[in-house]
Amino acid sequence: MIVSRLGLPLNMAVRQIPRKVTENPQSLNILRRHMSSVYYRSGAIRPKPEEMPFGLLAIFCAVIPGLFVGATISKNVANFLEENDLFVPSDDDDDED
Repeated sequence: MIVSRLGLPLNMAVRQIPRKVTENPQSLNILRRHMSSVYYRSGAIRPKPEEMPFGLLAIFCAVIPGLFVGATISKNVANFLEENDLFVPSDDDDDED
């Protein structure tokens, strides 16, 4: 039922695309700009971009320190809240029997 309700608007939208392109040829510039990163103006395919040889190592070097900094901040905030009696976990909360 949903497919039948969407069928007519989708068909109408697909039919309007060529009209909009002929009415406004600048809308093709968006497609050209997107494709220009892959192809030269002549139509030739650009070479594959260089890859970083230690990409996985770089990810670990960024993620691991971030986790440690986040854990340290959360531990300090939890200690601050407990020292100032703003939030004190009760022993009853730990028991789920």
